[in-house]
Amino acid sequence: MKIHVLNTGFFKLDGGAMFGVVPKSLWSKTNPADPNNMCSWALRCMLIEQGDRLILIDTGMGEKQSEKFFSYYYLHGEDALDKNLKALGFSRDDITDVFLTHLHFDHCGGAVEWNSQKNGYRPTFKNAIYWSTKTHWDWAINPNDREKASFLKENIMPLQESGQLQFVERNGALTKNVFENFDVLFVDGHTESMMIPQIKYQDKTLVFMADLLPSVGHIPLPYVMGYDTKPLTTLKEKGEFLIKAQKEDYILFLEHDSINECCTLMETEKGIRLDRSFDFKEMF
Repeated sequence: MKIHVLNTGFFKLDGGAMFGVVPKSLWSKTNPADPNNMCSWALRCMLIEQGDRLILIDTGMGEKQSEKFFSYYYLHGEDALDKNLKALGFSRDDITDVFLTHLHFDHCGGAVEWNSQKNGYRPTFKNAIYWSTKTHWDWAINPNDREKASFLKENIMPLQESGQLQFVERNGALTKNVFENFDVLFVDGHTESMMIPQIKYQDKTLVFMADLLPSVGHIPLPYVMGYDTKPLTTLKEKGEFLIKAQKEDYILFLEHDSINECCTLMETEKGIRLDRSFDFKEMF
């Protein structure tokens, strides 16, 4: 197995929304905001070479939305999915599996592209199986009013219509061996049945945190996003996970932290806190 970081750009979201009830005077110490109270966030994906598989975890926001849509989220930076795939020696046609932690637009937008020849949408990765889970899929295609703006039909329905969609079966909180050395933790606080990959890599457990832990600034327990549908569930899920991750020395891969790619944890008298942060290449 070989793992690569795949950056697809940066975007901005309101700092208050990203930290919920925590005051700006506290969260701005780790995530400073611009004059409009917006903080920068990464759209960091993971690419895994494993035998004859090339697995992409999440896809970033993509490029097909309107200029008006992107103006809300200030997509910026020099990174792009195709550009960075090419830098690693791959193309989108090499991808065999696209694993979507959940179907919010900043995680799955790049999974679908506009097909100008047929005036419609199609999967970006024509040779790939797209992986979701049935409970979350049903949640996304029948969205509640709170999450409706995050579940865009053009990001989702073409995956099913193409016949490329498959579902990971949920067996309690943890489904083992979805791929070799690749387990999936299910959590429900941010959105229903979000999938958190736990990967055995070079004698370490590497965890793709998705929106269970967007950044190192979210490590303290009360730092829960205002976007979470069930914040008290997130509080419980995150608390249990952080204890286990600290005890077992997990490496946490941060999808949205604009500065820190990975981190480890330590126990303090104030609870679990950041031990150190580092780029993925520093550890491996």
